[in-house]
Amino acid sequence: MFLKFLVNLPRPQKRVLSLVIDSIFIIVAFWLAFLLRLDSAAVLKNTHTWGLLAILLPLSLLSFVKLGLYRAVLRYMNTQAVWAIVAGVVLSTAFLTVLSFFLSAPVPRTVPIIYASFCILFVGGARLTARAVVGQISMRRKEGVIIYGAGSAGRQLAIALASGPEYSPVAFIDDDPKKHLSLIQGVCVYSPTQIAEVAEQKSVNKILLALPSTSRSRRKEVLNSIEKYKLQVMTIPGMADIVSGTTSVDAIKDVEIDDLLGRESVKPRQDLMSSNISNKAVMVTGAGGSIGSELCRQIIKNNPTKIVLFELSEFALYAIEKELSEYCSTNNLNIEVLPILGSIQNKKLVESTFSTFSIQTVYHAAAYKHVPLVEHNVVEGVRNNVYGTYNVATAAIFTNVETFVLVSTDKAVRPTNIMGTTKRMAELVLQGLSEVQDTTRFTMVRFGNVLGSSGSVVPLFRKQIKAGGPITLTHQDITRYFMTIPEAAQLVIQAGAMGVGGDVFVLDMGEPVKIKDLATKMVHLSGLEVKHEKRPNGDIEIKCTGLRPGEKLYEELLIGDNVTGTDHPRILSAHEIKMPWAELDTFLANLKIACDESDHPQIRKLLLQAPTAFAPTDGICDLNWKEKQTSQSNVTVLPNISSS
Repeated sequence: MFLKFLVNLPRPQKRVLSLVIDSIFIIVAFWLAFLLRLDSAAVLKNTHTWGLLAILLPLSLLSFVKLGLYRAVLRYMNTQAVWAIVAGVVLSTAFLTVLSFFLSAPVPRTVPIIYASFCILFVGGARLTARAVVGQISMRRKEGVIIYGAGSAGRQLAIALASGPEYSPVAFIDDDPKKHLSLIQGVCVYSPTQIAEVAEQKSVNKILLALPSTSRSRRKEVLNSIEKYKLQVMTIPGMADIVSGTTSVDAIKDVEIDDLLGRESVKPRQDLMSSNISNKAVMVTGAGGSIGSELCRQIIKNNPTKIVLFELSEFALYAIEKELSEYCSTNNLNIEVLPILGSIQNKKLVESTFSTFSIQTVYHAAAYKHVPLVEHNVVEGVRNNVYGTYNVATAAIFTNVETFVLVSTDKAVRPTNIMGTTKRMAELVLQGLSEVQDTTRFTMVRFGNVLGSSGSVVPLFRKQIKAGGPITLTHQDITRYFMTIPEAAQLVIQAGAMGVGGDVFVLDMGEPVKIKDLATKMVHLSGLEVKHEKRPNGDIEIKCTGLRPGEKLYEELLIGDNVTGTDHPRILSAHEIKMPWAELDTFLANLKIACDESDHPQIRKLLLQAPTAFAPTDGICDLNWKEKQTSQSNVTVLPNISSS
């Protein structure tokens, strides 16, 4: 209780207490030095010696004050404080020597040396002891953790954690046999094979991954090896973020899912990144969305003259405009950031925006992408994804836009849903326009799911795990391709620069991931167990709710096998079936009439006739149409009861 009282004292009172204690130490050291040297208490009766002490004491304390000894926080005392103690003792000893000469005090030559030794022992030793005691008290309050990685990042993390209020490092784990059983920051290093033993011995349930500069494939191997232990795995940011100053080594967070995938990103080619952006007026439709906002972040790094943010959502537009404006201000960039609130279905607004700001490059990311929602709102999905793209594309031609890049999706390949079919129709529109004009270069880039986007399973799974489950899957065999949002945006920009007109590029998404396996790994790396028949006492249950309308078990990225490589290792070129513009123009007119009349059977019939390979797995799911059908079937025809 007394120690707790001392620890909780205000800083001014602690400094006064330190001065009092140091005064006692100096007095004791002074008299002990004389008593040990003379082996007699007679010196205590010498008035000159008392006078010497009366002057020496305030001078010594003043030296400690000026050297900043009392500004140092005891529990964080470092080498600077140690040097302040040594320098203060040296000055005090010098004062003792000089004053003894002027005051004619009888001081033997060895007394200053003995005095200095006692001062360092008392003043320095007391602080080190107090620091150790306070450290032990604070460690008991903190949660013990294991650090995986005894390199420089691991050592920095251990120091940061020891100084922080939450965690206390109790063990290092490292693959290097030379480090095993050695001590780093007073913490022992163990082999990866001893994780379970150490965790049980130290009563630890968290392990922190301190491997910021290790490749993702290696981190994946480490995570796979840790997964079998019932430990919550957390990580520190990548070395690039630490070096750039955007984050610190002690910014602990949940394991990134891209570490689980083990996918190594390829450094973007700067010539392709800047080709359609540098010193040009660029516009991004859907600028506030997951992909659109990341495209904006990548674009602004490549020095456009202006960037026009075209977005339907007011809040999303506000957020990305604010972020980009702050980025430009912080980095002294002379780039105009222009927020335009509107819909791509408003052709006049799109055309006016292109003309007013002399747009040269367009990245078209605006679309309705949520499969079940588009299934339930067919007409709006067709209007936005097909005719919205048509509006933006024809406006681009009319205003002499140089480059137009469409952000497409793997769901456009042999689609089983309206969303995928409308995205394939958008591709057909651009392919058709490429055949009849040479003003604007149209390019389409197709890729799969991105980690962390709106509607992504990863944030949903994290939320469900924190809530105690269950995790909901639509099907236990559902499989998807994944990519990080920054990598996807960079590849879209690079692919757009490679197009010559009408190109369909496909991004290399790596190996497909089984969503159930992803969910299982997330549960295990949260330190929990999956609950199932063989383990009824598990923590988190994984439930399958059934495929949603239009949902596929497996996604594809290509139509046919006519695919060629490009100069970029992650970008392929697909040669797709096209629809002649004259035929497509008539088709679009007929589809528009069907949409205007909300004729859902006709809309489906037309989409089935188009070369989209549309193969629906469900009937018409539009909510308005289904409700009308239900209402009509429930109408009771009353008999004619008029009098004869």
